[in-house]
Amino acid sequence: MQIHQLLTGRSCKLVPLLMPFSLQIFCADIIAVSSSIPMLCLLFFAFWLGYKKYGCKRKSKETARIESYLQKNGTVHPKRYAYAQVKRMTRSFAEKLGQGGFGAVYRGDLSDGRQIAVKMLKDFKTDGSKRALIYDYMPNGSLERYAFKDSSEGGNTLGWEKLFEIAVGIARGLEYLHRGCNTRIVHFDIKPHNILLDQNFCPKISDFGLAKLCLNKESVISIGGARGTIGYIAPEVYSKQFGAVSSKSDVYSYGMMVLEMVGARDKNISPNTESSSQYFPQWIYEHLDEYCISASEINGEITEVVRKMIVVGLWCIQFSSTDRPTMTRVVEMLEGSTTGLELPPKVLLS
Repeated sequence: MQIHQLLTGRSCKLVPLLMPFSLQIFCADIIAVSSSIPMLCLLFFAFWLGYKKYGCKRKSKETARIESYLQKNGTVHPKRYAYAQVKRMTRSFAEKLGQGGFGAVYRGDLSDGRQIAVKMLKDFKTDGSKRALIYDYMPNGSLERYAFKDSSEGGNTLGWEKLFEIAVGIARGLEYLHRGCNTRIVHFDIKPHNILLDQNFCPKISDFGLAKLCLNKESVISIGGARGTIGYIAPEVYSKQFGAVSSKSDVYSYGMMVLEMVGARDKNISPNTESSSQYFPQWIYEHLDEYCISASEINGEITEVVRKMIVVGLWCIQFSSTDRPTMTRVVEMLEGSTTGLELPPKVLLS
């Protein structure tokens, strides 16, 4: 009893300062092994030395590895900044650009004059640490700002050629995530708001808060629950009865976004027309030719661009993921000729 009181009353209170919290179990093990106080002290000391030698050594190795990586790849990989530096870059977070689910975004400048966007991540822990992500500043904002703003409200709209270039750029970006990375990435939240445009309207895929890393050989992805934004979520993501989740789920989101770009760009669609009361992908599936001619104003090249975007979008939103193309195939269809590019044979579901 005295030994037990000694260990629980003194030694274990010191454990959090010297060892991981789980070592409280170690005290109970000692009681079962020995009833000699000198032996207990010897074992305790030996365990403490072992932790100091191997536990701390493991941490120091990890820290050294990170520091070495940053030093060797500092010019081509992310750089680490102190909080004071970030505060100085943003002039004490003076200009707020927006608010996301994972934190607020502020405008800032690097010492070389480059403009940046700083996303201060919410602190989900209680350790008071400050974490941030620093991005290149995208002066043209998101795709939603340009492609979906009514010009009558003072917004800027993009022409068909520029919209097509953006659609191709996004497709190439997704193809890289799905096939070009060493570890495959599925984004799970492709939508206009998460496509940022630089000064030349080159699209950048952003906000990887819902993304999932996968082994290259994996074709099926396990997720804990539905993720994404309503209207862009593939059927299999919100219900397992529709099939397995895979990179084809991003393909669906991409297709919905492209069709939305097409529908929002064409101001000839009146809210009083048939298209306003019918599921737009279904309506455009049934009126493809007349829509393309109307949207392009009898310009042959534009007609081909519009048709490509529509047909590719319709293929991407097929109900069954096996009927959807890969992003590699999507890029091929967009960059190829419309000759032989046929509509998908199946009627779409709303």
